[in-house]
Parts: sequence; C-alpha cells; structure tokens
Amino acid sequence: MIDSRYHLVSIAGVFLALAIGIVLGSTELQGPTYDALNTTTWALQNDLGQVSSLRDAARNQLSFDEAYAASVEPAVLRGLLTGQRLVIITEPGAQPSVVTAIVNAATNDAGAAVTGQIALQPDFFDTGSASPASLKLINTDIAHALGITLNTGQTRQQQAAQILATAILTKSPESASGPASVDGGAAAQATLAAYARSGFLVTSGQPGTQATLAVVVTPQTRPIDGTADPLAGLLGPLAQDLAAKSAATVVAGTSGGSGPGSPIAALRAGFAASQVSTVDNADFVSGHAMVIQALATQLSGGKAGSYGTEGDGAVIVMPSPAARPSATPTSGK
Repeated sequence: MIDSRYHLVSIAGVFLALAIGIVLGSTELQGPTYDALNTTTWALQNDLGQVSSLRDAARNQLSFDEAYAASVEPAVLRGLLTGQRLVIITEPGAQPSVVTAIVNAATNDAGAAVTGQIALQPDFFDTGSASPASLKLINTDIAHALGITLNTGQTRQQQAAQILATAILTKSPESASGPASVDGGAAAQATLAAYARSGFLVTSGQPGTQATLAVVVTPQTRPIDGTADPLAGLLGPLAQDLAAKSAATVVAGTSGGSGPGSPIAALRAGFAASQVSTVDNADFVSGHAMVIQALATQLSGGKAGSYGTEGDGAVIVMPSPAARPSATPTSGK
C-alpha cells in the first residue's frame, strides 16, 4: 500500500535529482555554456551599438534637412499664391502644429490670404446615432435656400460636403458668382452657422469669405487592427467636392500615420487622386512646403499629384517648381 511516506520520499528524490543535475551542469558545462553566452552577448551589444549609431546619424541628418528646408522655404515659396485666398479644413485629430505651419507658409511666404479654418467634428462622421437625421434636415434646408440640387445617391455627409464646398469656394479671385459674392458672404456664414449649431463643425477666422484654394488636414490615423479608417471613406468625396469648386485642393497628412488604411492611402487608391493633390508628410518643413507647391502647380495648369515619402502611395517626392504668378494681390472680402 502506497502511503504518505512513499510520496514524501518520492518528492525528496525528485528534488535531490534536480540538485545533482544543477551541480553537474554548473561544473561540467560551465565553461562551454558561459563562453557561448558571452559570445552571444558581445554580438548583440555590437549590433545594438551599430544600430544606435545609425539612429543617431539619421536623427542628425533629419535635423540638418529640416533646418535647411526652413532656411530656403521663404525663397522657394515666395509669391507662389499671390492673389489667392485659402481656407483650411481639418478632420478630427488633425495636428494643430501642421495647420499652423501651412498657414504661416501660405501667408508669410507664398502671399496668400487665409480666410479661416473649418474644423469638422466627430458628429459630422457619425453614422450610428441621431446625427444623420439632423444632418439631413440641415442639408435640405440649406440646399433649398441656396438653390443647390443635392445628389440623392450620396450619404448625408457627402451632401453636406457638396453644400459646404459651394458656399465657401470659388475658382477665381475675381469671380462674381456664388452665394458669398452675391451678399458679401452672409449666405456662406449662415450655412456654416447652421452646421456649427448642431455640433458638426467649428469655425475660426472668416471662412464665409469665399476662398479660391482649399487644404484638408487629416490626422492620417491608421487603425491597429488593419481596418480602414472611418474618416477615409469620406475624405475622397469631400476632397472631390472641394476640388470641383476651387482652383486647387490639397489633402495634407502626417508621416507617422501613413500606410494601408490611412485616409490618404484610401484617397490615392480612388478616382479623387486625379483631381486632388496629396502630401503625406506635412509634419515636416519640406512637407508643408510641398502643400504650397502642390497648390501652385495646379494653379499654373499642372496635374494633381501624390507627393511625400512613398509610404502609402506617393509617386513622387515633391512637385516641380511652379511658375510664379504675375497678377497683383487680390484682397479678401
């Protein structure tokens, strides 16, 4: 009969055997094992040192490139957007620093007048609550007031984008058509106010003054699970509506969020890529300078392009230098 003493002796035997194995291993195999571990450790430390050196060199090169780009940006961009008015449209999560950099480059260097900023809010993109019904009502009322025929095959957000583009944009600085030019911008301001009251957007500046150029700043969010960004589905139609009503439209994103599933990647894969220029690294000096150059390229008759680091569909690093306009500046209203 097996009793508790048997179990106790068995357990003691197991621990004794383990202890003997440890002693034998630490004596008989100590030399070869330690030598192998030391060799492996030295190799890993050497690899880490090389990688760290490469990282530091890349950081230093990036700092140099950014400093050089900042020093030449005023000369490269000088006068490229003279006489033009620019409106900035941001999606939720867009980096304020990117917006500020684009505005400064457009106004201080390129000679444009920035009318204001329209910050689209999360409710604008919400399709799972009462937002679509509220958006539909606003769209219908404004479209009737402005005489706009809405595309019934579009989503509420796409219809709203069509209305906003019609209200705030014009193709020519001297254009005498459109609701903003007819009444000094009152209709456009009323349109923006209607959407703002329901929490669909927030404005700053005077975006009711019709602009000739539009820049959409997207956060370039790339979902971890590999699915498409919810903003990506609307970015293309929104950009297309803006391009149809403006002299030029550019979508600007940031390098950290580029890749499959990002809004710019989705835009570049669709029809909108032939109408709207994109820049995927506007968080760098060279990137926000590309935004201005892309606008100027289209103004001078060039085609829309996909510019940036080639991480999510860019086909060229930067636009070719655009011709400088000879027209005198046109002030906003």
